[in-house]
Amino acid sequence: MRFFVIALALAGVAFAQPASPGIPKIKFTDATLDNGLRVLISEDHYAPVYAICISYKVGSRDEVKGRTGFAHLFEHMMFKGSENVGTGELDFLIYNNGGNSNGTTNTDRTSYYEVLPKNQVDLGLYLEADRMRGLVITQENLENQRQAVKEERRLRVDNQAYGLTSEKVEELIYDNFAYHHPVVGSMEDLDAASVDDVKQFFKTYYAPNNAVLALVGDLNAADTLAKVKKYFGSIPRQAPPKPVDLSEKPMQAERRATLQDPLARLAEVDIAYRIPDATSSETRALGVAATILGGGRGGGGGRGGGGGNTSRLYNLLVQDKEVALNVSAGADRRGGPGIFHISATIRQGKNPQEVEGLIEEEISKLYSQPVTDKELQRARIAMRRGAENRLTALSRAQALADAAAVYNDPNRVNTEIPDELAVTAADIQKAAKDLLVQQNRVVVITQPTGAGRGGRKGGQ
Repeated sequence: MRFFVIALALAGVAFAQPASPGIPKIKFTDATLDNGLRVLISEDHYAPVYAICISYKVGSRDEVKGRTGFAHLFEHMMFKGSENVGTGELDFLIYNNGGNSNGTTNTDRTSYYEVLPKNQVDLGLYLEADRMRGLVITQENLENQRQAVKEERRLRVDNQAYGLTSEKVEELIYDNFAYHHPVVGSMEDLDAASVDDVKQFFKTYYAPNNAVLALVGDLNAADTLAKVKKYFGSIPRQAPPKPVDLSEKPMQAERRATLQDPLARLAEVDIAYRIPDATSSETRALGVAATILGGGRGGGGGRGGGGGNTSRLYNLLVQDKEVALNVSAGADRRGGPGIFHISATIRQGKNPQEVEGLIEEEISKLYSQPVTDKELQRARIAMRRGAENRLTALSRAQALADAAAVYNDPNRVNTEIPDELAVTAADIQKAAKDLLVQQNRVVVITQPTGAGRGGRKGGQ
């Protein structure tokens, strides 16, 4: 991800009858241009700003063996200049007009976004349309961004304590190549990329019929759609990409690995289970279970984050047994099979196998007895807090674009949280019994092999 500090303007909350008590519903229009570009527009006149997000239906899952890292490489390439916008000029124009811009890549999509004052709608649309229409792809630009991506991999993975642990978890838990390889790709594949490879990738995936454009903010929907047609309407559609098979055969036995990490100071235990795609009711229930196990007040689900002093695993491993420094649990939900992931950093002198056993015991409690009403209420409070992210125009634009691009359902922005709030103790118990079983899990033990200099790994 290209790193910038983003100032997000607050958006209003008075849209319609709430989808669930206290959660505002996002109203939006949904149109498709003749060339296949899907356009979602949500008016919000609380502040004189708007956000624009365009999500392309291409992520690392669309890559082939020998050419990994292309989706992420393109996130960088898209800022190197287009037919009428020079290198670095996009960011310059955005910032000089009081806005911010960035892009992100994951397994399922690549998105680009800007936040701008309301009087700069034409600027945002022009810049996005120009690079969709005619990205400048040269050997010089490719080499420049290839080196930038390789340096990003060194910084975030190769030279970071526990940097290879997540990659090993995904490598073990997935058999299908689509999710088996990391988003950032490999050094060898990046070196092998040619200008012709990049041009073909752009033609295939950066087409209007393979994208969703979302705009949220102080806009007039009809006027804005007319401007979208003006800037994007003449961009030709391309032959649709071949659908990607994301299916996985069921795991038949537990898979284990031990990593030796010279940058780590402490051992780490990672336990992961393969779960269905994000639309599954069982995956939804396990998302709530993750909050109960390793979320709660003061923590989060990311690697390296504390579990929160109300969560089961934090109370057990950090406070009561004093065998871990921190613990986290989270459900990585995707367009295809996802991951239910628990990670614990082991206290100096303590045994990783003991921590693994304690986690396994706590997992077994999920299907031997229902979670308590008090735990469910705490989890629901945490989910409502997370819904506060809807208070930015940018977060709403991203949510709309991603929901349409990955799930073909932009209204997920209005149904996902209410559906999670409706999860019951029985739902969690059933999902745990079905999925959090030994034959469906991966265990990775990371052992420090030197004095270390990285400590815990920060967020990516």
